Amino acid sequence: MRVRSSVFASFCLILEVLRVVLFLRGFFPLPIKSSCSSKSKLSDLPAEPFTGSSPNLSKVPDPLFMRVVIVLIDALREDFVFGPNGRKYMPYTRHLVERGSTHSFVAKAKPPTVTMPRIKALTTGSIPGFIDVVMNLNSPALLEDNLIWQAKTAGKRMVFYGDDTWVKLFPKHFMEYDGTTSFFVSDYTEVDNNVTRHLDSTLKRDDWDILILHYLGLDHIGHISGPHSSLIQPKLMEMDDILKKIHGSLILKETEGALPYLLVLCGDHGMSETGSHGGSSAHEVNTPLVLISPAFKRKVGMEKPPTVEQVDLTPTLALGLGLPISQNSVGRFIQPVVEEASLRDQLRFLHLNGHQLSCLLKHSMPAYEKEEGYEQFRVAEKSHGNWLKLVVEGNTSEMLNNIGKKVLKQYLEALRVMSAALSKQMGKYDMYSMVVGMVLVFQLLLLLLLAMPEALSGASEVDLPVSSALLSLPFYLLCLLLFSVHMLLCTSAESACYFCSLSWGLVFGAVALSSALLCILVSMAARKGAKPPGKSPSRAGGGGRSLSELDVLLLAGTAGHTLSLSASSFVEEEHQVWYFLLNTLCLVVFQDVCRKYFRERSANIGVVGCSEDEDCLPPSKDCLPPFAKRSLNQTGHSRGDTSNKMNALRWGHQEHRTVLSLLAAMSLALIYFLVQRRCSWVSKIALALGLLGVYSYRAAVGNVVLPWQHSSGNMSKGTMKARFVYVFILGIFFTGSKDLLRSQVITADSRLKSRGLWEIYR
Repeated sequence: MRVRSSVFASFCLILEVLRVVLFLRGFFPLPIKSSCSSKSKLSDLPAEPFTGSSPNLSKVPDPLFMRVVIVLIDALREDFVFGPNGRKYMPYTRHLVERGSTHSFVAKAKPPTVTMPRIKALTTGSIPGFIDVVMNLNSPALLEDNLIWQAKTAGKRMVFYGDDTWVKLFPKHFMEYDGTTSFFVSDYTEVDNNVTRHLDSTLKRDDWDILILHYLGLDHIGHISGPHSSLIQPKLMEMDDILKKIHGSLILKETEGALPYLLVLCGDHGMSETGSHGGSSAHEVNTPLVLISPAFKRKVGMEKPPTVEQVDLTPTLALGLGLPISQNSVGRFIQPVVEEASLRDQLRFLHLNGHQLSCLLKHSMPAYEKEEGYEQFRVAEKSHGNWLKLVVEGNTSEMLNNIGKKVLKQYLEALRVMSAALSKQMGKYDMYSMVVGMVLVFQLLLLLLLAMPEALSGASEVDLPVSSALLSLPFYLLCLLLFSVHMLLCTSAESACYFCSLSWGLVFGAVALSSALLCILVSMAARKGAKPPGKSPSRAGGGGRSLSELDVLLLAGTAGHTLSLSASSFVEEEHQVWYFLLNTLCLVVFQDVCRKYFRERSANIGVVGCSEDEDCLPPSKDCLPPFAKRSLNQTGHSRGDTSNKMNALRWGHQEHRTVLSLLAAMSLALIYFLVQRRCSWVSKIALALGLLGVYSYRAAVGNVVLPWQHSSGNMSKGTMKARFVYVFILGIFFTGSKDLLRSQVITADSRLKSRGLWEIYR
């Protein structure tokens, strides 16, 4: 069946959009929302479990803290506080961690480790998805139940200074605010001074209950020069002085008999070894969480901080301020915060957290009653009621205290299991819909590739073997096979898939379309592979054209870029891949133009000493020196061009250096063997030593390792190795210039002149 190119293109565009939508539906699943109520209310809080004759009337637990100050330092890594350099970077904070009335934790953030999703996680307790990365650039108001809304509803007076993302997410929530923009990455001084300038006047006042400070300077330094920059220590010492000032002010305002204060030091995400964030490496997800309050027991030495989830801070702050937990929170209460309280109060806080998690579990999993965490919570709740009955009856035996501690452990285990199940459910992608979408998109891309020569021909028509495909036996067998696979997957899937929820008519249409496309692709590929009688397949006129080197590069680059999006570290450095591909494309186009120039020149002047079968033209592969590839990769990133490209390829982990070293060595060897075939002997030697120098330079700066190198050791700056490379580049350039100069001054030999021009071009 022959169709016009415009109709064919419209058909492909419509199908492409539908298939991309199917893939995105699986990649961005609908978030889990509790339907207990639109937002939590104090009146919705359950009473204490009680099995006696009269119900317990306790509804709202008393707040633990009167005033809360949150100091959020953007991109604060946990080793900046708890690591070996913690005493040097933040001495006062480290002293509090070791000897003060504090609780310290390593808070793990879920990817994507970007500011706006992390703020959502800290305030709602939920786990934002990758769609929030897109919305990070233009953060709309947060309508989901959150800690800030609960505090405002309860009459808490809040003041905020820092990243204006908070102001966009929570408009009209703060009594006083001053937002700073995060887009001027080169500014790491004024962006923090604009926050600190309000501190003295705010700390002297008593008209606020919650103070939130979000500092951006450390994150900007990371983007500029990385976590090992000389700017890191002064900035962290500045943050340490600010924390010291706030802590001292809170101590002076402490009054006898009043509720204590709570000072929170945390980070929204960490910082990778290249100074960026967004991925899931340990340095990006591990952040410090330090809770400072006179209500805590004073430490006697440095202890290894336990690990909690970043979302655990949400229910802890909510219950600590006497507020209900956000309905969609998957966090669990940090129990050490109330370890100095009575056992009854501790169980009450854990019971409220468990009730909220069980409510969310009911509306996220159809078979919630079979969930291990839900069963454990019901057992703990029943044991809690029995224990509370004995307490009300006045039993004060030691056995009762042991029973209460056992109930406490039951609650903690139930909260852990329910929180883990909900977190897993929230981060679960609809893999079936994603795979179906990818397969259909891939089929359509192959169809476009096979039909492109005909679509761009003078007839502007495409011959599609639709009738032969639909009437063939493989089409019906494929329909039966794919439909059987669909039924098997949908009946055995643990959770509902979007593609499984579609009507059988739509599913059968999608299966028939996919089967028909596959049969059409096979028919078109067989037709392309058939040789016309009496004509060479590579030189058949008008029947199609073979793929050129530029076509292969475009296809390989597209496939490589698609594969690079399979990991978050590659997505984070996607701009490096684009720079590399575009520079390579420009170089190949330039090489193709130069090759055509020399071919025409050789045809005009005639090359002496070459037979008709010999290829006396420049080689098909370019002989570009290493500096050309380096000089054209200036990305504007502060840490160096080629180094960043290597960092983008090493997956962000030191243990992959061996694999990267083998890949680099094989690539350099391949470059040499493709290039050296028709180079002069001087260029061959210079090229070999130059490529060796490239590898040595990369080993010197720590990107790759040498065979005899077992440890990283002290890395040099690689200056001598870089000079080594450029010496041999000059040798290559000198060889071509010498032949060109001889042809112009000493002799008129056109063959020598052509060779000199080709040496310089390489």
